[in-house]
Amino acid sequence: MINRRVFIAAAGAAGIALRAGAETPLVRPPRVRPGDRVGLVNPATAAFETMPIEIMVEALESLGLEVVLSPNYYQRHGYFAGTDAERAADINAFFADSSIRMIFARGGWGSARVLPLLDYELIAANPKVLLGYSDATALITGVHSKTRLVTFHGPSPLDRYSADYFRRVVMNGEAVEMRNLEEIDDDKLVQTEHRLQTLRPGKARGPALGGNLTVLTAIMGSPYLPDFDGAVLFLEDVNEAVYRVDRMLTELRLAGILERISGFVFGRCTDCEPGTSYGSLTLEQVLREHIEPLGIPAFSGSMIGHIDQQFTIPLGIDVEIDAAAGTIRMLDAAVS
Repeated sequence: MINRRVFIAAAGAAGIALRAGAETPLVRPPRVRPGDRVGLVNPATAAFETMPIEIMVEALESLGLEVVLSPNYYQRHGYFAGTDAERAADINAFFADSSIRMIFARGGWGSARVLPLLDYELIAANPKVLLGYSDATALITGVHSKTRLVTFHGPSPLDRYSADYFRRVVMNGEAVEMRNLEEIDDDKLVQTEHRLQTLRPGKARGPALGGNLTVLTAIMGSPYLPDFDGAVLFLEDVNEAVYRVDRMLTELRLAGILERISGFVFGRCTDCEPGTSYGSLTLEQVLREHIEPLGIPAFSGSMIGHIDQQFTIPLGIDVEIDAAAGTIRMLDAAVS
């Protein structure tokens, strides 16, 4: 049998890009500090309007950060923000630029197309915060898988709740506990918003991995997916019929991923309604049918997804979930 270390060394000498294994140490990027420059990249859908971008820039500036847009940010190639090569070049350039301390990736569709064009040796040699969600799931997952760099699933901090988690995780270097808002409207007797549902009680520990369900399943079978052994898998989605969620969870199960995780968190599936034809399972039924047989701690309703108020979750950092309390607790800092 070929010695693994000898094989890796030989492959590296031959210039073969290998996916970083779980035994490779995590790389924590330097924390972001007030006054740092943040690079905005658009690896996916073209930005057709400027005002949403202006709002995002102002929100980051309110945290004391200096914002720089990538050269091709407003480029157009069909529905993409430039060609695959142009979008990848922006990401590579920001990792190479020592003055850029954080990179925020916009969503849409197209991040998966740039993965083969990224310079992973360059990225590994210049670790920095890479943050995004939705379609950026492909980017943050691919970079983490290839380099073991801790990347971040989270939104631009447009509201105080999201900004608080962003600041504490990315800027302060805290190991935070993520807990849903507990608010009761004045005219209600009980909490109706931000409710959690326990699928199976218990606590579980493992590296946090996941993101958008559609995007994650779209890169299955590629070298850009991490090792899910013992992971806490978190998922979210938007504008997907329940049968499609069922189909994608089935794909994860058939690929053996669900059987390998230690815990499961489902965030929000925004505008994911049952069909209107001859009948449908509910989203709750689909989650229970796929997750309960695993016998692992699991809950749904976490503030992850296409919603205004969100957590910032570091990929690769060990967390502990409490499925009865609906919490996600980081066990270590995500930045150095």
